[in-house]
Amino acid sequence: MVEVKAGQGTADIGAALKAKDVVASSRAFTSAGEDQPKVKAIQPGYYLMKTKMSGKAAVDRIVTKDARVGQLQIRAGTQLDDIKQPDGKTTAGIFTLISNAGTVTMNGKKAGPTVEELRKVAENTDLAQLGAPAWAVPFASQAEPKRRLEGLITPGVYDVEPGLSAQDLLTKVVKDSATTLDGWGMPGLAAKTGYTPYQVLIMGSLIEREGIEKDFDKISRVIYRRLADNIRLGFDSTINYVLDRPTITTDGSVRNTPGPYNSYLNFGLTPTPIAATSKAALQAAAKPADGPWVYFVKCEKDGTSCFAETQAQHDQNIRDARARGAY
Repeated sequence: MVEVKAGQGTADIGAALKAKDVVASSRAFTSAGEDQPKVKAIQPGYYLMKTKMSGKAAVDRIVTKDARVGQLQIRAGTQLDDIKQPDGKTTAGIFTLISNAGTVTMNGKKAGPTVEELRKVAENTDLAQLGAPAWAVPFASQAEPKRRLEGLITPGVYDVEPGLSAQDLLTKVVKDSATTLDGWGMPGLAAKTGYTPYQVLIMGSLIEREGIEKDFDKISRVIYRRLADNIRLGFDSTINYVLDRPTITTDGSVRNTPGPYNSYLNFGLTPTPIAATSKAALQAAAKPADGPWVYFVKCEKDGTSCFAETQAQHDQNIRDARARGAY
């Protein structure tokens, strides 16, 4: 396993390969790479190589797609656990994505953490030790163990070293996420909202799962208004969060099932975020649009929502949405 770091040139990469006994000398690699333009485009990350290769063989190998390993991509709206979609397909959760990126086969042996190992670390390791933001730790620590890391891993692309233990790998991702949240302005972003930074993060996750980006600030306003007026949020996303098989719209049977994430029965926010939150959703949570809206519903096939001030307007939006086949 060879790491290529940001800013390294061909000679630096050659030296790293020599240090791992991939090539006999840095020069062997740089000379062989002079006729291969792709060498100059090698990206930072981890590369799986063989030992005792010729310079040309090393060049040919490192520029292939299969050589690079440890790439982890987490999309906004992803939750910790896998979910089965209504069409039967499974959407990989964050634990699965980390396990896949962190697992590699070397010398015929597979190395890397399983999903269960990652989940065990997430449930039992002190959140501060994992690198979670100080402003989130007191609140997330009170949550159900299997939910407490939800929302504290941000969307993005990570380079992780395959073969690390579950503890080391999860710590790397959580620390990088804390740095990302800091870069997005947290916890100061929440200063003028009247809510804690963790509550704003929760709102961001709800916004992420309830709409598309152009509607984020309006959905945020609906959340603020409902919280201020002591109206239940009534979001299907919060109910779907704890279901193995989510549905676009939930029915009475699940809406009447008690639980901390049932926003049809409970007042206020959910105990934790329900997904990885994008910068756009988090910013919307901190700065909602001005408007009188109390209701919204997905009303176009592209995910656009229609907003309403009264129940009658909302009911009409629902009828229009169904007529358009929006859901």
